[in-house]
Amino acid sequence: MIKLVAIDLDGTLLNDQHEVTPGVIEAVGEARERGMKIVLCTGRPLAGIKTSLDALDLFHADDVAITMNGAITLETNSEQIVSSTALGKADLARIFDFCSPLGAHVTYFDAVKMYIPHREISILTARDSLLLETPLYYQTVDEAEDTIEIPKVMLLDEPEKITEVIDALTDELKARYTIVRSVPYNLEFLHPDVSKGHALRALAQKLGITAEEVMCLGDAENDVSMFEFAGLPIAMENATEKIKNLAKKITKSNNEDGVAYALRNFA
Repeated sequence: MIKLVAIDLDGTLLNDQHEVTPGVIEAVGEARERGMKIVLCTGRPLAGIKTSLDALDLFHADDVAITMNGAITLETNSEQIVSSTALGKADLARIFDFCSPLGAHVTYFDAVKMYIPHREISILTARDSLLLETPLYYQTVDEAEDTIEIPKVMLLDEPEKITEVIDALTDELKARYTIVRSVPYNLEFLHPDVSKGHALRALAQKLGITAEEVMCLGDAENDVSMFEFAGLPIAMENATEKIKNLAKKITKSNNEDGVAYALRNFA
């Protein structure tokens, strides 16, 4: 019996217009009425999922969300942080010093803001700030507070540039950080103990729910760790081949209410 359903946002819950459709809203409501706990599990910060949480009525006292690809788990109603694992200023400097000579556009986050450490702002960065409904600030690495807690450092650039950076990654960086690419135009650096799967495992244990009682839905590389933990991993029809190969079931695409189909047919 499925007791917990973890749902990725972009490419999964949301269609290509970044909307939660009425069909998905209805199916999520049905699942909650049957006693399933619905948890959004995303690379976005809290500000970037509030519209979706509101649409799905997930602002109750016992509702939680996994954000920043697992770096922050929080209560949606009170915004109280349940768990947080962050990078520090030294990590930011190390990643920036590696990416800057390659011409890649770096952004970084604290719990509520998004920063760029260089004066040039790419169109992709500006668009992402609007999409995430997260304020964007110019702040150099040196200007960052020594005590800053950074859930993730993210590159936003053309897919070819992201691929170039991936090809140039050193063994040291790969060992120091969790590095994931959720869409062709981004690359994220996280604490080595951070992943969606790690956060989902911790939440399930806290709730007394076993892996076999967890269903997850996703479409991209940053969902791999969720798929490796959950007893019932469901891939979207629009998912990457890697995700599909890890899935036990494949549902319809994000533009065909695939989440609703999965909840009604597999949960």
